[in-house]
Amino acid sequence: MLLDIQDVSISFSERTLFQHVSLRIEEGDRIGLVGANGEGKTSLLNLLNGDLSPTTGIRTIKKDLHIGYLRQNSGLESKNTIREEMKRVFEPLLRAQARMQVISHQLENYHTEQQKKQQSYQVLAAEYGELLSYFESNEGYQIDVKIETILNGMGFREFDKETICATLSGGEKTRLALAKLLLQQPDLLMLDEPTNHLDMETLQWLEGYLSTYKGALIIVSHDRYFLDQICNRIWELANLSVTPYKGNYTKYQQTHKLLQDYQVKEYQKQQIEVQKLSDYIARNKVRATTAAMAKSREKALEKLKQQMKRPPTEKKSIRIHFQYPQEPVKDVLQVEQLPLFAGGDPFGNRLIPPMNFTISRGDKVAIVGPNGVGKTTLLKTLIRDYPLPQGARIRWGLHTKLAYYSQDFSSLTPYKTLKEEIWDRIPLSHETEVRNLLANVGFIGEDVDKNIDMLSGGEKSRMKLAILMLEKANVLLMDEPTNHLDLSSREVLEEALINFSGTLLLVSHDRYLLSKVPNKIIELSPQGLQWYEGGYQSYLSIKTMQTIQEYSSDIPSHLPASEGAKEYYRTKQQRAQDAMNRRRLQQLENEIPKLEEHLKELSIEMGRVAGDYTVYCEVAKEYEEGQNQLNDLMAEWTELSERYENLS
Repeated sequence: MLLDIQDVSISFSERTLFQHVSLRIEEGDRIGLVGANGEGKTSLLNLLNGDLSPTTGIRTIKKDLHIGYLRQNSGLESKNTIREEMKRVFEPLLRAQARMQVISHQLENYHTEQQKKQQSYQVLAAEYGELLSYFESNEGYQIDVKIETILNGMGFREFDKETICATLSGGEKTRLALAKLLLQQPDLLMLDEPTNHLDMETLQWLEGYLSTYKGALIIVSHDRYFLDQICNRIWELANLSVTPYKGNYTKYQQTHKLLQDYQVKEYQKQQIEVQKLSDYIARNKVRATTAAMAKSREKALEKLKQQMKRPPTEKKSIRIHFQYPQEPVKDVLQVEQLPLFAGGDPFGNRLIPPMNFTISRGDKVAIVGPNGVGKTTLLKTLIRDYPLPQGARIRWGLHTKLAYYSQDFSSLTPYKTLKEEIWDRIPLSHETEVRNLLANVGFIGEDVDKNIDMLSGGEKSRMKLAILMLEKANVLLMDEPTNHLDLSSREVLEEALINFSGTLLLVSHDRYLLSKVPNKIIELSPQGLQWYEGGYQSYLSIKTMQTIQEYSSDIPSHLPASEGAKEYYRTKQQRAQDAMNRRRLQQLENEIPKLEEHLKELSIEMGRVAGDYTVYCEVAKEYEEGQNQLNDLMAEWTELSERYENLS
């Protein structure tokens, strides 16, 4: 046991965040903490860290437990350089190393065997031996390697390590704070939204690192894909309580839904029984011959009412549905000879050479690529927010109606109320219509009279979604639409985009969304555009195969066999391991698509038998087992493919 809380409650003034919560963290736990915004996730982390005392209950921790806590948007402020700040993690080892160097110089003054028999020499030699043992057992010789590995993985490969930390941007400071925590390797690592400010490459590296992390983890994140890859338990914070679930986020969703359905059905059965008993008592209480039995049933009814538990009421989800009145022509968009320039300036730095592509009606296209490559620039050029470069051609088909969801909030008017913002866009509508639209995205009652600038990031995002529904476009261009949204809102948006029958161009770092919505991928790079048919998982598989092929082609064919072996494989065992990796990778790439297809069939079957609870549970159990198997296979595939890439 690392940390334990028993019967804990947290209250502030009139508000209770949670009550009677008992939780335990064991070694090896990888816990995802989920819940709606405002439910108290950060407060629970503060309680676990010891920064917040419980109103009631007990917190117990293991002796000498080292906790590392990355608070949300908490950047590393320091006047040290990046290298100096990272080396502070290893101060005890560096002090030991410095002392060893001093002793080493002192020992050099003892030249003869007679001098080395002196007590002073023996004392120094013994101290040196103890320090050396401590230094080596704590991997002191690996300090620089560890620092470089973590900094490179966290996106600081190209940075001058002599850069002063305080001069970094906010996002860079947060990444550096996380890098320092990873170097510290605490027994319990708590991360509040660690994926903010990470590009795709850094995110994938962090997943790989945390998947083999020796300590326990607690992670708060809106990145469902990240939670799926890392977590083996989920804590759900809702209705003043914390409910633990086994498995990753996807399994939590499935189990949560089954539990919810079961609780509702049990409650309905109890209500029917209550009604039957009440009817019996009403009919027989006044009759002398049955009054005693009616009295007995009254006791049974009272006991049943005490045992009844109303299913917990979940916060009302937002409702999103994108509709449009008219279909466009088949060729929705044709792009010819379109280059991309930084900031849309045709005289600025060219990001991507001229490209050509066509989007057809009903396509759902994800635009991916490294940060800064021009994904947002492409969307803004397509909607003519940026000027069209000379010689380029963009042609939208007949009857296409565009709606653009920007990454920022510039489309909203800060000084207007929510009601005014909508009313100005549909001036002839009734107030009831405006209120209904705003209610769909969670704004009810007096909320509609708030000013836009009073809203949180999540609320502004929901406001933009309301406007997007209002525009009734058959082509949606969306730039990071899940930013700022909580998990439940992300899931509603995801379902709406799956059901949207129009055309979608999507820029997103949300890999859970990318895994479910797009059926085509555009990858942007400084070399140009690459088009991939199929969804995001298919794209990742193709990219992995391309990496393997590139690795194979990198082995120089002109080297003699012995020289080539010496260059690329140091031992026979490595050659054997490489061959095993090749075979297993091929096997996994055959197994995974088959299992994914089977899961699709089971998903359809679950929908077909939803009315039969017994059969539904059996199919759902098989689906859960298959999903767990798929997660294991994907984890193995990721590990092997990364190892294969590193063979060179």
